[in-house]
Amino acid sequence: MSLKGKIEITGQTDVGSVRDHNEDAISTETSLGLAILADGMGGHRGGEVASAITVSTVFETLCEKLKNVPEGGIEEATGYSLESMNVHNAIALANSNVFESSNENAQYRGMGTTVVVVLFYDNRFTVAHVGDSRLYRIRDGVLEQVTRDHSLMQELVDRGFYTPEQARKSLNKNLVTRAIGIEEKVVIDIQEDATQVGDIYLLCSDGLSDMIEDDLIHEIIKRNADNLEIATTELIAAANKHGGKDNISVILARPLKSFPAKNSLFSRFFDLFS
Repeated sequence: MSLKGKIEITGQTDVGSVRDHNEDAISTETSLGLAILADGMGGHRGGEVASAITVSTVFETLCEKLKNVPEGGIEEATGYSLESMNVHNAIALANSNVFESSNENAQYRGMGTTVVVVLFYDNRFTVAHVGDSRLYRIRDGVLEQVTRDHSLMQELVDRGFYTPEQARKSLNKNLVTRAIGIEEKVVIDIQEDATQVGDIYLLCSDGLSDMIEDDLIHEIIKRNADNLEIATTELIAAANKHGGKDNISVILARPLKSFPAKNSLFSRFFDLFS
């Protein structure tokens, strides 16, 4: 099912105010309801290579595989939708590709990247992520962080050693505990949830979330809710105004109409109780 006219997706990436090159990469495809964002790391432009490999692998794999996915299908072994498992497998393939490239090219040894992928389908979405690139959602005027950072600081917050406010000011806040391409295998977090028309979804690298508070992120999106393209521009401008110490990537998505899959058990259940 094409989601053209049923969802809008827009994104931008910016080098920031300090870095001399951009190690972030993004890709979107409205007809598939697909958004991908990666934030690379590694010397000699290794991060740029890792994020590019990851985004292109996930994009090309899903563009091909999703053509043949039966709508409304569930994988019995995991309970996840077939769409979710395709997203998971595409990210796993990207991890293998980055890991192999790192091992084969000495100048890129140790390169890696975070990634967050969102796929909309059947009046719901799947988000899969590795690292500290995030997904937020605005629903009924409330901004919430959907993903949980894979970072040392998040683990310390979870254990009570730091408050979220203290963590935000820490010099070690960007030490990730998971990344694409560092190991032969990677653990990928997956979540599924229902969408509502009018929700706004924000994918971002830490170049945005480290530079401006969640309240300002919310305010900028709310102020520009009628034009998500302007909202992405304003978010990047605000991050640069507050220092722009890293590359900044932003993708915004919003369901415009209902998009149930044909004969989907999930959609019938959701319609019954909504």
